[in-house]
Amino acid sequence: MTAQRPTVPATFTGDANPYRGGDPYADYRTADLPFTRYADLADRRLGAGVVAANDEFFAQRENLLVAGAAEFDPEHFGHKGKIMDGWETRRRRGVSAEHPWPTAEDHDWALVRLGAPGVIRGIVVDTAHFRGNYPQAVSVEGASVPGSPSPGELLADEVKWTTLVPRTAVGGHAANGFAVSVEQRFTHLRVNQHPDGGIARLRVYGEVVPDPRWLSALGTFDVVALENGGQVEDASDLFYSPATNTIQPGRSRKMDDGWETRRRRDDGNDWIRYRLVARSEIRAVEIDTAYLKGNSAGWASVSVRNGDEGDTGEWTEILPRTRLQPDTNHRFILAAPAVATHARVDIFPDGGISRLRLFGSLTEDGASGLTARHQELGG
Repeated sequence: MTAQRPTVPATFTGDANPYRGGDPYADYRTADLPFTRYADLADRRLGAGVVAANDEFFAQRENLLVAGAAEFDPEHFGHKGKIMDGWETRRRRGVSAEHPWPTAEDHDWALVRLGAPGVIRGIVVDTAHFRGNYPQAVSVEGASVPGSPSPGELLADEVKWTTLVPRTAVGGHAANGFAVSVEQRFTHLRVNQHPDGGIARLRVYGEVVPDPRWLSALGTFDVVALENGGQVEDASDLFYSPATNTIQPGRSRKMDDGWETRRRRDDGNDWIRYRLVARSEIRAVEIDTAYLKGNSAGWASVSVRNGDEGDTGEWTEILPRTRLQPDTNHRFILAAPAVATHARVDIFPDGGISRLRLFGSLTEDGASGLTARHQELGG
């Protein structure tokens, strides 16, 4: 039995049913949230971290950003009680026997450093397996603080926090999704649970907005990398894994850390379309098939487009259809630099690649546009 997935975002409130055995996700409440097409800015692979929390008595704050769905073991207990795969605080109490209840202002909090600063489009506060011990409500605030601030510096009075998710009731054992419409660049979040309880996972979906001064200092860099502001716009097939994996930092560490398509039974081919950080001059290409051994793409080509004409713009091939080897990093130096705003990798006929790297530098107008957007978003 699998959980029902509403086709539109839903609001979940109240307890879930007690766990009675079997698949713990069978009655998990979730929905299709449009903003999840964006990258997770709180991905540990990008360098995100939970830097502080006021309380983590039952379960550690770091669990919030663990990759993959939360797990549940009904027999897993420790000296402090039931061990949960999430962040869980102790029960709050009032000040006296006459007032044993927490006040309306009482809450627990965690500070999250985004792995890549950017504009947030949506947040998921996942209470998976927290059926009767989830928070009554949550709220989320964002701040933009340069450098590498300490928890004390983030909690200082002069830091300006902007409400991204107002205090909102949530449900237990559910993916509580919140669309965010604040057009601003954020580096850190403060996640509040009112008054106490547990959250399994936190996902922060949005668009990376890099610091143009850093990219300028680098000179040559990967102009399609997620951490530098590149993004996947579309892909032909997402059956086994997300196309965004191909622009994650570092090399793939296992097969599902790349992009793999289902087996084709026709004469077509699979592809991914990317938007570069800004208009760039590409000078070298890298295609990695790490850990894809019996299922790597047979051949690949790379094309680019210069402009924002949508799907109707003209594509220019910069790497012709080239044989790929399994579990191998392939490097190509272009005969002449290619100026582009978009790129596309085609694989033939199917299979997968683990990473795509496009090395180059910003054009003068690309750098100017990126700087203007960075300033406009409060960077």
